[in-house]
Amino acid sequence: MLCSRCKASVEAEDRYCSRCGNLLHPGANRRVVVTGVGAVTPLGNTAEETWQGLRDGRSGITKIERFDPSELTVQIAGEVREFDMGGIVDRKTERGMALFSKFGVASAGMAMKDACLDPTSLDPDRAGVVVGTGAGGMATILETQEVALRRGLMRVSPHFMTTFPHNLPAYHIHQLFGFFGPSLTVSTACATGAQAIGEAAQFIRSGQADVMVAGGTEHCIFPLFVASFAVQRAASTMNDAPEKASMPFDANRHGFVLGEGAAMVVLETLENARNRGATVYAEVLGYGASDDGYHPIAPEPEGRGAAYAMNLALQEGGINPAQVDYVNAHAASTPLGDKAETLAIKKSLGDRAYDVAISSSKSMIGHLMGAAGAVEAMATILTIRDQVVHPTINYVTPDPECDLDYVPNTGRNLDVNVALSNSIGLGGQNTCLAFGRIQD
Repeated sequence: MLCSRCKASVEAEDRYCSRCGNLLHPGANRRVVVTGVGAVTPLGNTAEETWQGLRDGRSGITKIERFDPSELTVQIAGEVREFDMGGIVDRKTERGMALFSKFGVASAGMAMKDACLDPTSLDPDRAGVVVGTGAGGMATILETQEVALRRGLMRVSPHFMTTFPHNLPAYHIHQLFGFFGPSLTVSTACATGAQAIGEAAQFIRSGQADVMVAGGTEHCIFPLFVASFAVQRAASTMNDAPEKASMPFDANRHGFVLGEGAAMVVLETLENARNRGATVYAEVLGYGASDDGYHPIAPEPEGRGAAYAMNLALQEGGINPAQVDYVNAHAASTPLGDKAETLAIKKSLGDRAYDVAISSSKSMIGHLMGAAGAVEAMATILTIRDQVVHPTINYVTPDPECDLDYVPNTGRNLDVNVALSNSIGLGGQNTCLAFGRIQD
């Protein structure tokens, strides 16, 4: 067998790898692949609609319509529109779900359908869910508080406690598919969705599960949440031209744009996927996570923490930097963040950084907070599937401190065998996922 960390040959009875000291355990050698994707985003209510929008370089950022934003300096966002759960759950269950749960459950249903997986064909003890969110049901909390203030505390909905908690999407997905296996809720700010996928892959690698549904979901376009970033002056105020507001890596970038939605993936062992004749989109090669421990909002200036997460993902996947073809960057269009991530990519990939294609999904959909990493991981997976890199739109004026290939404004066909997806969040959270084209 091979060591999961350094790929050295080891004896089955060995407890530790003699080369790198890695602890060997049952399942450490199990390959994890992606066989299904589902999404709800500002570009569309399916994964394929979202992916086509990204490939076309189309912006999903508009003037906020869900509420009147005229009081705010920030009046634009990437909103989910015309959303419908499509009957995946009955009406009674749907009425008892917060919007962030609805986004997540709908995306999970689409991912399972895309994977052609019949839940009843699975061992329920070997199937699980890892879902993340940042804001969770914050909007529901605020709505309920308003009811209490206007009508009295005893008029609060009896369903309140089963709608707002962060773990409810995972519960609903478990219930929907009849899964009894591993369950985990992740909340690591803007790294959440990616970390959920990484942790789900670890459940499979360790031998605790054969199939996992994983991703992130977020409903955050409501007055208080938007106002919080407006008063920080962290978000773009380009209200007259919302489609041009998110401009990652451009010298004139001035703040990020909020977005909302969800993305889920189906992960399973390569053996399981092949046995049932499933289409494999990509292999999960590696996963790394770290924390800057530097500032609650600002990134560590030199990109040290983000580079470390990238290095961990490369190490786990046994990937040489020279093998990396594409990076889906966190790239939220902030002056400090994009510069620090550029430095992180250089630290991790060395000279290869100048030859790698890099693009930002956020230039078109905004920053989906707890769902961002999952949507961007999905885009990375579909990049490998289609061998097409989507562009970074609104790139007009080069920044001398951001001097890599950001695939400006027009996508390209590219031979992508190995790709990284970076996520960097509030509180110094960093996550990197490494995906690869399936190799025998």
